[in-house]
Amino acid sequence: MTSERDVIVVGAGPAGATTAVYLAQQGYDVLLLDRHQFPRDKTCGDAVPAGAIDTLNHLGMGDKIQQAVQRGELYPLESMRLVSPKGYELEAMFHKGPGGNDSYVAPRQYFDVLIQQHAIDSGAKFRQAQATAPLLENGRVVGVKVKENGRIQELHSKVVVGADGVTSVITRTLRPKENQHTDGHRAVALRAYIEGLKEFPHQVEFYLYNQILPGYAWIFPTAQNRANIGLGMRLDHFRAKKQSLEEMLDTFLAMPAIKKRLQPGWKLHDMATWQLNFGSQQHLQHVYDSAILVGDAAGLINPLTGGGIHNAIISAKLAARTVHEALQRNDTSRSSMQIYEQRIHEAIWGSMKRSYQFQRSLMRFPMLIDFLVKRMKENSGLAKMFLTKL
Repeated sequence: MTSERDVIVVGAGPAGATTAVYLAQQGYDVLLLDRHQFPRDKTCGDAVPAGAIDTLNHLGMGDKIQQAVQRGELYPLESMRLVSPKGYELEAMFHKGPGGNDSYVAPRQYFDVLIQQHAIDSGAKFRQAQATAPLLENGRVVGVKVKENGRIQELHSKVVVGADGVTSVITRTLRPKENQHTDGHRAVALRAYIEGLKEFPHQVEFYLYNQILPGYAWIFPTAQNRANIGLGMRLDHFRAKKQSLEEMLDTFLAMPAIKKRLQPGWKLHDMATWQLNFGSQQHLQHVYDSAILVGDAAGLINPLTGGGIHNAIISAKLAARTVHEALQRNDTSRSSMQIYEQRIHEAIWGSMKRSYQFQRSLMRFPMLIDFLVKRMKENSGLAKMFLTKL
């Protein structure tokens, strides 16, 4: 016998789990799916800005977050160091969020399970199952096909939320090929964890140097002498490079300013690569008949900083509001939910546009980075973008 859920959320990362929290707290029958059991790792820079923490606290997660901080799982941030191509340095303090919250380096094996568990505590049901395709009837999404314990099943719902990341099966199926991200609005990145690197306590570091523009390398501390380290680059420029990401990371580690901080016996582990889709490409479709895309599945990464967690949580809030209104009207058609695309545009497009313009300008005029870092310092738009859009 087939039972229909109100909402199936495909993907239990920050975007999906936050959407599930919002809807479950409003009394909806929500099924949260993910192909992994939690906790699990997710390749990421791990930086979470204060604004995202504010939103999660409003959802009742304050105690969970503080307990994770006390366990040493979330590492509070106080400041940022930005290094220009010629080696000029800018240091700036992070501002706390409106709720007085810090920004954090939050490894995803710890951070994501906090929200996933809060979704369960809020009333959502969780199942470990891999979504293989949305279920379609006359062009309308009526659920998802999943692979669970080796068997293919069909799960039905009034609405499906696609939150299954940059390789989203929901997005690939529903979004037309001509409406996909182009290489100029995508990036490729590598992340590793390093042990035996002297960190600047509670300070994240960004290195913008000629060989990697438009992109940067980063060092985000997670504990004493430990950090998330990596680099990212726009995909079309990376394709023209003769180096692999691993070779580029070796080059970064060999830079004198970094090499002198490496301690005897230092080591890298959990190295992984991934792709990112920027929120700077216009006119992408995020809403379909009875389906809506959030977070990385929608493609909402900041094109300058590569940050995506805050935008994921913003999109979750807006999607949950839109789905709630549609369910109240008993109309989950695209026309009923298309307001979500306008809400996303109003919430993040201005920031995405400025970030993309910065990215293009800095790529073409690296000396501008030196000027902004040396002369303008924390008053520059560049610094403010990195301070607010981790």
